Amino acid sequence: METELSKSLGIEHAIFGFTPFPAVAAAITRAGGLGVLGAVRYTAPDDLERDLDWMQEHTDGKPYGLDVVMPAKKVDGVTESDVEAMIPEGHRRFVRDTLARHGVPELAEGEASGWRITGWMEQVARDQLDVAFDYPIALLANALGSPPPDVVARAHERGVQVAALAGSARHARHHADAGIDIVVAQGYEAGGHTGEIASMVLTPEVVEAVDPLPVLAAGGIGSGEQIAAAIALGGQGAWLGSLWLTTTEAELHSRALTAKLLAAGSGDTVRSRALTGKPARQLRTEWTDAWDGAEGPAALPMPLQGLLVAEAVSRIQKHGVVPLLGTPVGQIVGRMNSERSVQAVMDDLTRGFERAVDRVNRIAGRG
Repeated sequence: METELSKSLGIEHAIFGFTPFPAVAAAITRAGGLGVLGAVRYTAPDDLERDLDWMQEHTDGKPYGLDVVMPAKKVDGVTESDVEAMIPEGHRRFVRDTLARHGVPELAEGEASGWRITGWMEQVARDQLDVAFDYPIALLANALGSPPPDVVARAHERGVQVAALAGSARHARHHADAGIDIVVAQGYEAGGHTGEIASMVLTPEVVEAVDPLPVLAAGGIGSGEQIAAAIALGGQGAWLGSLWLTTTEAELHSRALTAKLLAAGSGDTVRSRALTGKPARQLRTEWTDAWDGAEGPAALPMPLQGLLVAEAVSRIQKHGVVPLLGTPVGQIVGRMNSERSVQAVMDDLTRGFERAVDRVNRIAGRG
């Protein structure tokens, strides 16, 4: 499953696996893809350094990448406390009432919230990059569009290719103008922050818009046949995230959440602002229903919403409150019906790709 892009990065298969779990990222890399470690949860540079050390020891010298969340525009002098002060009391009350209605216990005294979306703050991402550039990462991806120009230049000085996610051809052209090397066309079906256009429509639009830059297809991809379709549409590989959540190497915070993912169908996700303030596809839960219902307040803009719900999400996760328990995940969750190793998933993807190519070759041969 090679393309020009996979060859340039020195990987066997054109499969790019985004994950917050180092063990999953390393396993993807060992299996011939490119594991991309999500950095948004690392608020302390030492923690990222620890896990990149671990990645170095467990990737057999093969390439891997890092995904950051970095705004393109610089905002000076704004602290997390400044932003938290902007959150209306009515929204805080809604969170308290929702948790109380479901009997969600408090965190223990002195226990900090373990779930904070702070990677949106530029200095946090820059601290992460100061660590990451000391390691031989092959790819730097940014989930909030094009990184600032000096970051792109810094990556290129180190021979690191830069990728950015796009939900429209217009966004993709902006990335090309900003000197990005790879555009990830993320369709409506994808988990996490996503736009309005489905992958089947978006991928060829982005390929045409940024030619000759390589494009990776993302969203609604969970089989080798779907990877073959993405390449047929002009992509040079696939960017997969949700599929790894139910692998045996994943470190989800509870068995209850794994069970919910395994039981969910493709119609059991919702695109909601409840988690971060931007539309993000996630499991539909009583938490998303509360925010999206007629009686709920409008979600706050990013990053206010993420900071508002941070402690609540930590409490829900820690205490395993099943009706409220969710996670970002794409519509491909309907295919995630069993726990398998990353290697088993990769083997299934490559076999499916080969079946799809053989099928098309047979049809073309009859012509």
